[in-house]
Amino acid sequence: MRFITLAVCALLSTAPVFAQDVVPTSSQQIKMTYAPVVKAVAPAVVNVYSKQTVQGGANNPFANDPLFAPFFQQFAPAKKRVQQSLGSGFIASGDGLIVTNAHVIRNSEEIMVGLTDGRQLPARAVLIDQPSDLALLRIDAKGAALPTLKLSDSETLEVGDLVLAVGDPFGVGQTVTSGIVSALARSNTDINDFDFFIQTDAAINPGNSGGPLVDMDGRVVGVNSAIYSRSGGNLGIGFAIPADMVRAVIAAEKSGQVGKRGVVRPWLGFKAQSMTQDVAASLGFDRAQGALVADVVKGGPGEKAGLKTGDVITGLGNYTLRDYEELRYRIATMPIGQQTTLKVRRAGQDVMLTFTAERPAEIPAKNPVTIVGKNPLEGATLINVSPAVVEDMGLANQTEGVVVQSVKAGTIGARLGLEPGDGIIAVANKPITSSDQVQALLPRPADGRWIIKIRRSGRDKTLILN
Repeated sequence: MRFITLAVCALLSTAPVFAQDVVPTSSQQIKMTYAPVVKAVAPAVVNVYSKQTVQGGANNPFANDPLFAPFFQQFAPAKKRVQQSLGSGFIASGDGLIVTNAHVIRNSEEIMVGLTDGRQLPARAVLIDQPSDLALLRIDAKGAALPTLKLSDSETLEVGDLVLAVGDPFGVGQTVTSGIVSALARSNTDINDFDFFIQTDAAINPGNSGGPLVDMDGRVVGVNSAIYSRSGGNLGIGFAIPADMVRAVIAAEKSGQVGKRGVVRPWLGFKAQSMTQDVAASLGFDRAQGALVADVVKGGPGEKAGLKTGDVITGLGNYTLRDYEELRYRIATMPIGQQTTLKVRRAGQDVMLTFTAERPAEIPAKNPVTIVGKNPLEGATLINVSPAVVEDMGLANQTEGVVVQSVKAGTIGARLGLEPGDGIIAVANKPITSSDQVQALLPRPADGRWIIKIRRSGRDKTLILN
């Protein structure tokens, strides 16, 4: 890729250099080819095949709803069928560690990996990290050497850099597409929990998920994960998970820093929001940048660092923060125990604080309460939500109310299909803030109807039961 280097140097020189002044000095420069990069990268890119058995849909719009499905399965069991999916991945280490997307292999009963030399090997999932949508697989090559790809430092990436996307779109076979980095730190995509992506115009299509986005040195800068499309095909807007998140997931798997939902990440211990133009102007900022602290958890790492409600976090370590999404991403890539500095604007002055990455804590305490009496929650043991409970139970989008820890068999709650992990958000239209208050709200209502708001798999449903 010497021709590219020469072109950059020409752009940076003090005197203008025109196209006719640059004479190619090799056949490679004349061809302007990506072939050397592809030749180095392609052998380490794999196809990922997965299978799972699913229930066929019943003739009811609520049959596949996670809250109501158990009721329909009792009366109209659906036929089972095998569902197959295809994605991509790459070999990250010689011991058979493979990186792909979590959505490629989630709930799979069988995973096969196809290598470029024609071999197909069974794989097992060693880590499925749902928040980042990354997964790690392991294959046994029976002692044979495996080609690998190295991770780049995604912080060195710049908008306009050339990149290649490698994968198996639509199952047609390994394909390489080229493009540039269109944007960095792209958020508001709702693709994963951290919402911090590399955007590229390199063609990415279904089947590319999990494949690498590589730079001109053949290093992985990101994992291709999603596209913006109205038709399901490529529109030149693709999103890749940055390599720094991939590196953090691999490190967590090696250190055993893993929970039910994947990597055990540091918790903030405070709530914050991205700055808006109006809020920024009211606080004396000339631009909407940083994260405004809305609440600080007592005893959490935010309070220990010295954060206060109303602080604006403008920097973390060596990074100037664009918004709250970037703050969450930066802390999510930190290992437990690591310290960093927070740059905070407080009362018009800049303050430097030391933040330590801590494991999610049990704040507030669980305080288990078992519901008794003739009511829809009879037999359910409820506990308070805390960062530790969210991590231990693998809860999604559950930061308020209480959750079901267990349900006693044969009780009303069990017959109605309550499950561990269900959130009880409101009873009789009154928000639930602790396990202590639920029992008092459950005596038989005057109109004979219980109104209970339940959260399951991140979705809220209001049940009206007679």
